[in-house]
Amino acid sequence: MADFWIDTHSHLDAPEFDPDRAAVIARAREAGVRQVVVSVMPSTFEAARQAAIDCDGAYALGSHPLFIHKVGTDAPERLRDALQRWRDDPRLVAVGEIGLDGFVPEIQDEASREKQDVLYAAQLAVAQEAGLPVILHVRRTADQLLKHLRRMKAEGRAVPGGIAHAFNGSEQQAEAFVELGFCLGFGGAMTFDRALQIRRIAAWLPEDRLVLETDSPDIPPHWLYKTAEARAQGERSRNEPAQLPRIAETMAELRGWDLGKVRKVTAENACSVLPKLKLLLASMR
Repeated sequence: MADFWIDTHSHLDAPEFDPDRAAVIARAREAGVRQVVVSVMPSTFEAARQAAIDCDGAYALGSHPLFIHKVGTDAPERLRDALQRWRDDPRLVAVGEIGLDGFVPEIQDEASREKQDVLYAAQLAVAQEAGLPVILHVRRTADQLLKHLRRMKAEGRAVPGGIAHAFNGSEQQAEAFVELGFCLGFGGAMTFDRALQIRRIAAWLPEDRLVLETDSPDIPPHWLYKTAEARAQGERSRNEPAQLPRIAETMAELRGWDLGKVRKVTAENACSVLPKLKLLLASMR
């Protein structure tokens, strides 16, 4: 697996890539990056799957908490139906992006928080039924996410691990995810000198729990970042999977590794925590 960089979190199907998706895919291939395309709601399931086919990568299906007001109460059942329909597709490797968001103001009222919680719990149950790992949205919500994971484990219904995407919690929370079989995802945010907590955890975490991601087109690294003033003037920054090897240079610096070791370790970890991804990549060799 060390022949590839693995971007464990790409939104290649996002509209930001509509003008030049083929060129984005070509640049990723040139950089040696394989992608896990992560969906955000049932209406994007087909697009995420097609994007994974187009880039010769993998995909995950789920409803993101930021889209709770765009999905119906049938979202968990639609997820279950999709997992059943594509259960034999080797590219389907996880349930995601699911989770909870404690940052975006529009979904912090009591009703929205409750809806997030119900949707997350229901999708965890669907993932457990399907025997698939989960890719979690973790933003100021690590303790709540862990509470549900621990409850399911206590009930004998533990999900088979997964990835805590764009992790930005404490060392104690990082340890708790690791104990539950999760890897932590590191991407563009890690490249900022001021991201002290993220960089500290990226340097400290056991090496078998590190994976890389871009969250394309979001979370640009520092060299693509646009200030609020620039954004107000219409400038936009767009991350893409081809940036992953350069993002990995930061992890190499933080851990005192060469890039070859970063690629090998993070690719092996991605394949370990997403077992179907390992089988998929092995079939491509």
